[in-house]
Amino acid sequence: MPDTRKLPFSPEQQALYERVCARLDADRLKQLLFDLTDIHSPTGATRAASEFIADRLAQAGLNSAYKPMSPTTGNVLAERRGSGGGATLLLYAPIDTHLEGDDSDYPWVGPDRTADLQPRARMVDDWVYGLGSSNPKAMVATLVEIATAVVESGVELTGDLNVAFADGGMPVNIPERDNAGMSNGVFHLLNRGMAPDFAIIMKPWNWVYHEEPGMGWFKITVKGTLGYAGVPRGLPEFRSSVVPAATVITALEAWLIDYADANTSGQIKPYGWIGGVRGGWEGRPAFPTAATEIFFDVRINPRTSPGEVKAQFARFIAGFCAAHPDIDLDWAMYGSTPGGTTDPDNWIIQSAQRGWEHIEGRDYPEPDLLGGQTDGAALRRLGVPTARMGWPWPATGSPLPVAEGLGGMGATYVPDLMPCAHKIAYALIDTLTRPRGDLGL
Repeated sequence: MPDTRKLPFSPEQQALYERVCARLDADRLKQLLFDLTDIHSPTGATRAASEFIADRLAQAGLNSAYKPMSPTTGNVLAERRGSGGGATLLLYAPIDTHLEGDDSDYPWVGPDRTADLQPRARMVDDWVYGLGSSNPKAMVATLVEIATAVVESGVELTGDLNVAFADGGMPVNIPERDNAGMSNGVFHLLNRGMAPDFAIIMKPWNWVYHEEPGMGWFKITVKGTLGYAGVPRGLPEFRSSVVPAATVITALEAWLIDYADANTSGQIKPYGWIGGVRGGWEGRPAFPTAATEIFFDVRINPRTSPGEVKAQFARFIAGFCAAHPDIDLDWAMYGSTPGGTTDPDNWIIQSAQRGWEHIEGRDYPEPDLLGGQTDGAALRRLGVPTARMGWPWPATGSPLPVAEGLGGMGATYVPDLMPCAHKIAYALIDTLTRPRGDLGL
């Protein structure tokens, strides 16, 4: 078996690569990104956006199909077949947005209705704004542009190029839309005919990652009794659930920091954050709530199972309860996905790193530690060696104001995407112009 870390990029491959790069069109990518961002696609309701992209890939010359999962949503799978004897490489990104894009987002996303939070597109020079413009729609548009450039270049591939986009890529669960989220779309594709040898998932940050974390969702319920604002403090019949919850939150925040440090390994630092606190009625403030709920997401290193993380959290709770016997609480793990890893010596990781080096002009360094979860974890867990590639994010220098923090992930400076497109094109030519035996298959 060849050492896939050292196979050279031949002059013939360099010529093919340059032909593809010559067809990459930043203006066409920008217009596609604008058009796609203007099609609202919250998790569980991506049908219009997915059908639009399936049609665009068909127009580009790929064998493309929309794969429905329900009346409101579905996925995209397209193929450009090679001459035979090579590998199948999947270019992949999710297509759903993390927010609803309506009044239900407020005030939780912040006080301002900035351009990056709107479910409609806006263009200013080389910037495209709108909910999900940078994540996920910049990834979708970039991969479509790469596939289009491959077809237009006329290069003959040995292996098969697959391009796919799925709903459910956001780390959410939407019960009213068939519990969409948590990678349900990519599972649907992999169970229904999509069978790549390798995959590249495009996501933010200018690195190549061979692994990504999973996630665990927990809820702590602090218990008290239903109270009344007109009674004095200290009555044994009434116990607040809200005030003790503050003690729980402080201890939990400290544990999340310690947990991330203790479980860091490989490329992963599994951060955790408290997502929210819930209890009582806005219209009944005279009646203090008998239950205050605290819910949070903690990331799971690929070398740690969800069961092990649950056990770690159980030990924290046991210690907390021993130190605070007066606080009555219960807890549950109500969601989990394991992480996924690919051997860093695998062909697709090494090829992606060579593409990174080709554009950056330097040896590939150790990347920043990663805590972000994507469908790449699911691809790896289901046996597809996967490289994560991206671009500098978030973009800086926006001419329009955008939301503080994560916001709507909806401000894209299109020139930032082009180096990533060239890196992915390099790995594509490197992979799909060789026989399977050269790739360790």
